[in-house]
Amino acid sequence: MLRRALPIVLAACVIAPALAQLPRVSPTFPQRAVAAKAPAQAVYFPERLDWQHKKPEEVGMNPALVNEAVQLAIAAETPGPRDMALFLHNSFGKEPYNTIVGPIKDRGAASGLVTRHGYIVAEWGDPKRADITNSVTKTFLTTVVGLAWQRGLIRDVNDYVRDYMPPHVDLFDAPHNQKIKWDHLLRQTSDWQGTLWGKPDWADRPVGEKTEDWPNRKLFTPGEHFKYNDVRVNVMALAALQVWRKSLPDVLREEVMDPIGASSTWRWYGYDNSWVEVDGKKVQSVSGGGHWGGGMFIDSYDMARFGYLFLRNGKWKDRSIVSEKWIQMARTPGTDNTTYGYANWYLNTGRKPLPAAPATAVRFVGNGSNIIYIDWDNDIVAVVRWIRGDKNLNEVIAKLVASLNTTPTTAAQR
Repeated sequence: MLRRALPIVLAACVIAPALAQLPRVSPTFPQRAVAAKAPAQAVYFPERLDWQHKKPEEVGMNPALVNEAVQLAIAAETPGPRDMALFLHNSFGKEPYNTIVGPIKDRGAASGLVTRHGYIVAEWGDPKRADITNSVTKTFLTTVVGLAWQRGLIRDVNDYVRDYMPPHVDLFDAPHNQKIKWDHLLRQTSDWQGTLWGKPDWADRPVGEKTEDWPNRKLFTPGEHFKYNDVRVNVMALAALQVWRKSLPDVLREEVMDPIGASSTWRWYGYDNSWVEVDGKKVQSVSGGGHWGGGMFIDSYDMARFGYLFLRNGKWKDRSIVSEKWIQMARTPGTDNTTYGYANWYLNTGRKPLPAAPATAVRFVGNGSNIIYIDWDNDIVAVVRWIRGDKNLNEVIAKLVASLNTTPTTAAQR
């Protein structure tokens, strides 16, 4: 009996493990058999000076609609003059203290590019032209503040900024300014009061029916009231310089722009009179925009790389550059302005600013308009320069979204 049973036992020992390796099919729901997962494709990151192109159809976009988006962007070029001195005069000439004190350069024509899955699918104008980018500069600035927070140079964004200032830096000595926290500066709710680099805070987009009302504006408790103000952004830049104890352009280059393969053509300027001494060295405190000249001069490719870094949630290849936690903080709406996070993170809350875009999309915005558009849901970064306002930008985005013939990616933050 043992001899007869032995082959059966041996067969069972061989067959049973083999059967265990087969996928199990539910007798009740046989259609739910688990299929083997295809290996995920590696995420593409462009090398320095070598950004690969793909045809729109290769990344799931309708080429005709992508072309329509490009033509809309070209047709909607801002009507403002290309003479930058005149352009800034038209924007801010009615303000007092409107003298240009930083470098300017005549702008180019409408230009930009579109990427999907990291590949360039469309370009127009002169994307290599390093133009002034105005308040997109603010996003570079708040990123540098974020890097200080990551390093532990700033313990908490809800700390008072006054506690981080060295002797003889009196930015936050006044009783009203003592209440200002880093978060207030980042969100443009600080209501800092004073004069910096010859520009009083009240002179930027002054409030009041009469000119004599402007210097006597209502004071708000820091954190209570959103007010877009370039003087206060410049205060944040000077405070960040004191924390880093080195030039902010150097910090940005070493920590962000070189690692993401940016060109050597971008420059971040301050003003003729914004030089300070730090540890015995003369350092220029940079501006957060081009209101009075200065700020970031950069080409569309480098802007797109910066946007792509955030599309990949702060990572570049195998390196984490900007903390995902910081990006979440930057994308959190303020209590007094639900479509604005940190400067200059414009949010699409309720899809009100850009109805054609997902609610999760953000854009970095500068006067002109200069735009870096980041769309996690559809894995798109677009740089659109010198376009006439959000209405026209929305039409461009509508064409890009309509061009998609594949399902959205899972890259969006939930």
